[in-house]
Amino acid sequence: MATTGAETKYYVGADLHGNNVFLTVSDAASGKRVLEKRVKANLAAVKGALGPHWDRIGKLAVESTYNWYWLVDGLQAAGLDVCLANPAKMDQYRGIKVTDDASDAGWMAEQLRLGILPESYIYPVEVRPIRDALRRRMLIVRQRTQSLLSLEGLLARYGLPCPKVAELKRWGREEVVALPLEKFGQLQVETLLELVRKQDGLAEWIEKQVLRAVKAKAEFARVRQVPGIGTILGMVVVLESGDFGRFASAGDYASYCRTVDSRRSSNGKRKGENNRRNGNRYLAWALAEAAVYAVRYHPRIAAWYERKVRRRNRPVAMKALACKLAKAVWHVMQGKAFDEAMLFG
Repeated sequence: MATTGAETKYYVGADLHGNNVFLTVSDAASGKRVLEKRVKANLAAVKGALGPHWDRIGKLAVESTYNWYWLVDGLQAAGLDVCLANPAKMDQYRGIKVTDDASDAGWMAEQLRLGILPESYIYPVEVRPIRDALRRRMLIVRQRTQSLLSLEGLLARYGLPCPKVAELKRWGREEVVALPLEKFGQLQVETLLELVRKQDGLAEWIEKQVLRAVKAKAEFARVRQVPGIGTILGMVVVLESGDFGRFASAGDYASYCRTVDSRRSSNGKRKGENNRRNGNRYLAWALAEAAVYAVRYHPRIAAWYERKVRRRNRPVAMKALACKLAKAVWHVMQGKAFDEAMLFG
């Protein structure tokens, strides 16, 4: 790289927070910091601070936090080469005594300059809202479960039996009034039942909208070849995985799905664990659910699972099955047909 001032590029690290962004601009040749500035968390402020150096910015790194969409999308639309830095893999020098926003942003810029910055995948703008809508459905479903458990606990406190969920959802005003509860107890039951109905309706509404956007995708048809993966789990796997081409092997994909062990060992002895949270927690949930359904409805897989349980235990066997299913997902996404005998024969 040329080292003259007119030709030297700059690298930028952006330490993003909820209400501000700390920017560090670093010279590509020397590593000297030519700008360190905290600005408000809006696109105009960021572009204004970078304005004097705009034409010389080679690449900009934004820390992957909960609110990165607006900054990454806005700067990419403005023509900058922007990447998303993976904070879980960015270890600072362990001997450093003081770390702050300036050191964090500067370290991102320095890693860009050295070509060692660990990057996160930037999901396409058009896919992100669909994926996030499905995540909201999962939130609503969890809340519905909490509502049902609350209702079950309420009835148990008064010594009343709780019917199965399907029957409970059919309860109306007549069934509530028939309960041997005073009016405020009945009010609680009626309120919780109405809440469950609302949550059911919202979850179904989101599901239909997302399915309409996903069902035409070839990936959605392919992934449902894998045992245990139906409509909902298929949508989760497709939307959360993104571009399957970014996974070099089935093992890499299984690791991203958190279905492999996180372990650190030396000389045959376990020394601890590495970062178990690396990967996608939504895919981890989806593959765990798929494993449960696969055991329930596929006899050959159930037989394999029981053999594994006898050798180890149920949690280990279930995680091993989820790992196999994750690898199967990767293979079918490479264009191969699913072969149950090959995995569970």
